[in-house]
Amino acid sequence: MKLRFALLLAAGLLTGCAGLPPAALSPIPLSPRDQIHDFSLNGRFALRVTLPGEKTQSSGGRLTWTHQNRSDRVLLASPLGYGLAEIETTPELSRLKTAEGKIRESDDPDALIEEVTGQRLPVTRLPAWLLGRGGGEARIEPDPLGRPGRLYEAGWQVDYAYDDEMPTALPARLTISRDGEIELKLRIEEWKETP
Repeated sequence: MKLRFALLLAAGLLTGCAGLPPAALSPIPLSPRDQIHDFSLNGRFALRVTLPGEKTQSSGGRLTWTHQNRSDRVLLASPLGYGLAEIETTPELSRLKTAEGKIRESDDPDALIEEVTGQRLPVTRLPAWLLGRGGGEARIEPDPLGRPGRLYEAGWQVDYAYDDEMPTALPARLTISRDGEIELKLRIEEWKETP
């Protein structure tokens, strides 16, 4: 059960904290949101999963995420810095490696996550959601400054919060949820645009 939850936690971060204290965002200037293609970020996460017939499970920790050339690499660690999992996705292959050294691979990241957790999560959509971009039939509600405030897509809801009043600011906090079953809170401490 613990391994399954750790894998669900890892999956939730590629699907990627309001209750956490604020942290300073990187002063590195970023392009306007629509021009950012590749990025890296550091932050903290809190995940709560309440599946029907099961006890609510919660976990949290730190993450480092690099999105470059349509590929992602996410390193998850406990609050004390102990490695939990490493996830790599490319257009051709997805690989999840646990702290115990177990490796799972698939050419479909959403299917890989469903295989190891029993939940079909939107792994391929999360990089766009981090930047406030929807796809397909997504609906985005702007905040008072015209930035993404809330996004709805495929049964998922993403709520955005910012640490400053600049219209071009990137989100500092995201809450990603579905039907009261899964809630992922992400506190981004540092954004970097990568060349």
